[in-house]
Order: sequence, then C-alpha cells, then structure tokens
Amino acid sequence: MAEVKEFKLPDLGEGLTEAEVVRWLVEVGEAVAVDQPVVEVETAKAMVEVPCPYGGVVTARYGEEGEELAVGAPLLTVAVGAGTPAPGRGSGSPGPGSGDLAGVVAEAAGADVEAAEAGGAGETSGAVLVGYGTGAPPARRRRVRPASHTPGGAVAGPAPAAAAGPVGGVPSGYGRHAVTPDAAVRQNGSAPAAGPVPVISPLVRRLARQNGVELRTLTGSGPDGLILRADVERAIGAAAAPAEQPAAAEQPAAASVADGEVRIALRGLRGVVADKMSRSRREIPEATCWVDADATELLAARRAMNAAGGPDAPKISLLAVLARICTAALARFPELNARVDTEAREIVRLERVHIGFAAQTDRGLVVPVVRDAHTRGAESLSEELARLTGSARAGTLTPGELTGSTFTLNNYGVFGVDGSTPIINHPEAAMLGVGRIVPKPWVHEGELAVRQVTQLSLTFDHRVCDGGVAGGFLRYVADCVEQPAVLLRGI
Repeated sequence: MAEVKEFKLPDLGEGLTEAEVVRWLVEVGEAVAVDQPVVEVETAKAMVEVPCPYGGVVTARYGEEGEELAVGAPLLTVAVGAGTPAPGRGSGSPGPGSGDLAGVVAEAAGADVEAAEAGGAGETSGAVLVGYGTGAPPARRRRVRPASHTPGGAVAGPAPAAAAGPVGGVPSGYGRHAVTPDAAVRQNGSAPAAGPVPVISPLVRRLARQNGVELRTLTGSGPDGLILRADVERAIGAAAAPAEQPAAAEQPAAASVADGEVRIALRGLRGVVADKMSRSRREIPEATCWVDADATELLAARRAMNAAGGPDAPKISLLAVLARICTAALARFPELNARVDTEAREIVRLERVHIGFAAQTDRGLVVPVVRDAHTRGAESLSEELARLTGSARAGTLTPGELTGSTFTLNNYGVFGVDGSTPIINHPEAAMLGVGRIVPKPWVHEGELAVRQVTQLSLTFDHRVCDGGVAGGFLRYVADCVEQPAVLLRGI
C-alpha cells in the first residue's frame, strides 16, 4: 500500500500567517516530481509558487482558488512508494484498490499514455521549506508505466470523493477532489518506450488534446524538459484571440457587479496595502515639508558618470544617484533612519540603511528593498534597483525582498506630477518624494535662465524629530541635487 504523505502550507517567511490560493498547478491523479511547483499562492508580500517536497501521485487537494489558507493547513496529499497488500487482504494476488494509481487515473481519463515521473518510496525534497527541513539528496527517479491487469483482481478505478474516507489523517470531505488512497504507486522497473513526449501526467495530455495544443512544439519547464500543466496552459493562453484579452481585463478577478455597482474585494496585495496605509495614518503623526531644486547639474553629473564608464558599461540610473544622496543624508541625520516602538514608548534608531522604493506593477504598488544601501556606490545601487524592478514587474519578488526597509524613496515624477504628500511606509519614520524634472525659469548665478527643476518633499514622523532635523535633511538633499560635488565632502 502506498504511503500517503500530507503536504501542508509551509511558513513562507517574514511572519506571514496565511496565503491565498491563486492557481492550482496540478490535478488530483497527476504525478508530481520532488520540488515540482504544485500551487501558486499570493501572500501579503508576493506571488509564490510552492514546491512539493514529495514525489508521487496527488490523491487530494485542499482549498479552492481564491480561498485563503493558514500556514500549516493541508495543501494536498501525495501517495508515495511501492504498493503492498491492503490490510485484511493477505499476501496473495492484488485485490481491488492495488496497482499503479497513475495507471488507474490514466484509465479513468481514457488516456493511453505513459504515467508521469514520480518519486520513489520515501523520496523527499532536498530543498528547504520551513517546517519540512532539508532531506537527503533525492534519489534517481524513473518513469513508471501503468500496471497491467493481473489474474485475481482488476485494477480498481478511483472512488468518488465523498466515499474516499480519511486521507492522510484528514477526515473525509475536508478537501476536494479526493481519490481513494488504496491504489498504490508501483515502480515495476519498466523503461519508457522510445519516442513519447515527456509529460507530467495523462491529464495534461488530455488538456493539450482538448485544446489543440501540439505537445511536441512545447519546451517543458520541468526537470529534464518535462512538460507541466502550466506549460500547456501558457500555450493555450498564447493561442487565445487578442480580442478576448481586453474583455478579460475589464473587471478585476475579485470584482462583483450588482445593481450598477462594482465591488472589488480588498484582499491579497491590495488588502495588505490598505491595512498598512490605514495603520500608518492612525499611528504616525506625519508632517511634510518641500523645496524646489535645480537638478541641471545632477543630470550633467549622471551623464558624465555614464560616459566615463564607456559604451558597454551598465548605465547608472537617476534613481540610483538619488538613493546615494539619501544614504549620505541619513548618515548626517540618523534620526530619520528609525522607527517608533509604541508599546515601549521608545524611538529605535537603526544603524543599517535598507532603502525601499515605490514600484507600480500590474498587481499594485509594491516597495522592493535595497538592503545595506549605505554600503553601496551608485553603480551597485543601480544594478540592484534594476534587478528588483525587473522582479517586481515579473511578480517574482520574494517576501524577504519586500520587507525590512528603514527609509523609502518615492519617485512619483514618473507619473508626470510635481508633488505629493505620501503616506509613510509603516513603521518607517520618513519618505523622500521626487517630482518630475522639467525645464522652468530659474535664477541661476544672478541671471534668469531655463533650468531643469524638480520638487523634493519629505514626509516624516514628528515623534522622531522636529522640523529643524527634517528641514536640515531636506536641505542637504537639495544641495546635493543642485551641486553634486557636495557629496564628495562626506566621502
């Protein structure tokens, strides 16, 4: 009898306690390889694909798409290992319920294809998942073929979910799509026939067949080029008519329309942002000061830096130069690199500077974090900002890359606006805002001239400092923008 292992939603780090099921990547009856992603979840910090630490066949799945699950709640159960006679059946011929579960599912689906690659008995992940630890290096896996019928008992088909009974210690009816765990995964040592396309399960083959996807044209993203369900779904989406895309984008996935009203659920990333901004407004007595600055020399200095690097050198971004100015300003005014411990009624000043920067993405506003920004030069800052921005747009930022900032830089000038009074990114003590840089009439060296002007604003927690410190910080930033050589005095 196969050993049924229950895989629970792991601790995804940074104190997260729950996650929303966005999309299942496997179906019940599919075989999964060790460390294969099985579900895509959205946490308060990022979209995450969760890998399964076991290899075998999925026997049950818990949680509907759109449902929130707590850390430690069951995600799915996997039948792992070679089959043995069920209790009470003796040691004779296999009875109903024994055999290859992958083969059972293949027959039930009408698929005449090879079973998927599955882990052997006791095979577990070598990757680290909080709550699961690090297992031994995974053993070599081999493909299994559906077991043939044997005299004395036919291979039984899957039982209805309601009659499945307890699976892995979970009461019947708790999850959905349950399959009887009696059917075992049996490795009979047969080698795969030459020619078949490597596909993770018969159900994926059927999905491709029903949607007219030619599997031989796909490049699998699984181990050794294994074609996963996600690969087929991407191909189906790419083949969809472009005219259908705007219609799908008109309403958010979590929206409901009734009586002329559109209601959008505040959950996932949007819900977290709403909660955090509300808390910031409730707890932080913020104030804002601002100043116009002539950025002409700053733009010239950046051009000179990039020219000195040569045509093939990575270009230093304007945001990186501004981040470098911020780290220098925080070294002079450490009061603003702080947070307030409300319970202890203490101001906590922080030695390390982790700069967050606001980034607008398709999923909403996120604040990736450049760690130890105070140790980086303009080139290093530019490289890290570019990397994090790319990950933000792709939706692949990890929770650790979205938490722990001590100061935020907000370049709202990219939206074509001059100024703003932003809400502080709780629990930080300050945020610097930068408006668009536009040509304006300006008195330069006693004469009226057209200069490149921007507005700088500083929103700060009035509990950590008074206006003198905030004004001094902002004035130093403005001086560095107007005369970049000012930075050299602190180096």
